[in-house]
Amino acid sequence: MRRMTVAEFHESAKTPLVVVLDNVRSQHNIGAVFRTADAFRLRKVILCGISACPPNQEIHKTALGAEESVEWEHSASTADAVRRLHEEGYTVFAVEQVHDSIPLPLLDLTHTGDRPVAVVMGHEVFGVSQEVVDMSDGCIEIPQYGTKHSLNVSVAAGIVLYSLSRLLRPSDE
Repeated sequence: MRRMTVAEFHESAKTPLVVVLDNVRSQHNIGAVFRTADAFRLRKVILCGISACPPNQEIHKTALGAEESVEWEHSASTADAVRRLHEEGYTVFAVEQVHDSIPLPLLDLTHTGDRPVAVVMGHEVFGVSQEVVDMSDGCIEIPQYGTKHSLNVSVAAGIVLYSLSRLLRPSDE
């Protein structure tokens, strides 16, 4: 199997997708999101609020070095990060269970045209803040059929990022 080097990753075309972590407290979850972002060659991870930043040994345990390949930045405020993304032309979705959320399998990105997409993943207990939900262009929900109606944030990120990367990546890859 041929794997990219970190240098090749930095030079490669990226999926026009950014993941924003809204006050995610678990450094293991943050590391897992970095690893997923590397797997789908995302543009960037934005760590907001209390979310820890690399270099960090606990993040590294699950990221396995992806924190060095994937571009990242920190924003003190998730709302400020979402405002900046809107200014840069992104369509921003919060991943949250709300009235009128879009079930992930029904998500249609044709209305976004060539605009890049950002998804906001929320705090492990409180989810995406209401302020950020209100600022988002829409909310995506992962349909669930069991007794629990939530997933670990890193698991939810994996499902959503895989689905969106399939919609956003060129078909020749």
